[in-house]
Amino acid sequence: MNAFTPRSPHADADELLCAELTELLPPPPVPELTAERNQHLRHAVLRTALAAGEGASARPVRAVRPRQGIRLGWIVAPMAACAVVAGVVVLAPQDGTTGTPGRISAGPAASAEAVKVLSGAALAAAAAPAPSVRPGEYVYVRSLVAHAGRDAAGGAATLPPAHRREVWLSVDGSRPGLLREPGAPDTELGAEMPVYEVDHRGATPRKTTVEAAPPSVTNPTHAYVATLPTDPGVLLRLIQDQTRAGGGDADQRAFTAIGTLLAETWAPPKVTAALYEAAARIPGVTVLPSAKDAAGREGVAVARTSHGEQTQWIFDRASSAFLGERTVLTETTSAGRAGTVLGVSAVLAKAAAPAPGERPKG
Repeated sequence: MNAFTPRSPHADADELLCAELTELLPPPPVPELTAERNQHLRHAVLRTALAAGEGASARPVRAVRPRQGIRLGWIVAPMAACAVVAGVVVLAPQDGTTGTPGRISAGPAASAEAVKVLSGAALAAAAAPAPSVRPGEYVYVRSLVAHAGRDAAGGAATLPPAHRREVWLSVDGSRPGLLREPGAPDTELGAEMPVYEVDHRGATPRKTTVEAAPPSVTNPTHAYVATLPTDPGVLLRLIQDQTRAGGGDADQRAFTAIGTLLAETWAPPKVTAALYEAAARIPGVTVLPSAKDAAGREGVAVARTSHGEQTQWIFDRASSAFLGERTVLTETTSAGRAGTVLGVSAVLAKAAAPAPGERPKG
């Protein structure tokens, strides 16, 4: 025979009281996806759909080229960790170590020394004079550059002496700019160029022009850079979003894109400061005690290594001004031994110019 324990008359009263109190209390908070994590989720769904439809016939794609002659870094795509089960996409909870909400990243946070150097650069940039470029003028950037090359036999890369590089860029990108380097004819930047499109094999080519790509982080104009957000977290997410194409190290793509903006655009002080602060949030950024730019100027550098190559930003020790960049092999490869310099630059001047080919006064 089963034992039976009489229920206390107070138990029902207690349960009723708890139920009434529960109705008066607000519902417990439910964590929601951040905007960035939701975007990663959507990209994961799209990638899955594209992978399933790779056998479909491709449509003819019209070429799009940047309107400016900005040196672009290698753009590769981020890898989102997700699983697809029965049509449901589950995003793995992999927040970055830097504390940025919703960020997916791997590797240690930027070192304290790197954050200190970049914070100093941000303070110096915020106090610098604002660019003075009027509509109708051009942004002029003069630098020294050298890029290693390999011979036809595929030997080790060799770095030639640095040479002068001058660029004139339309403020809003609406007019052709100019690239000038010694020993080479002037190159017009941003002009419409005739191309031929072929819809299918055996079709008659159609003459058309290449569409100019819209302004972006990887195709910046002076006017576009001036509108970039000055909140470091928002700016970093924008850069990450606009450098998603390709494959590889997403953090390195963001670091490279920021370096290009620092070297070859003339951003407002608050934007430049935000770029440095955004870089300080990228995992894996470290400090080198000493490095030299293409002009031989020595300074302290912040660096990030990816796939056997290290990108270095060099800063003046006294003023924290950005001096230039270096790219160095950190592993021995067919291109050379570890320590081989693959590229080096030095920013010498940024100013407003009246027209392409005309240097700023003074």
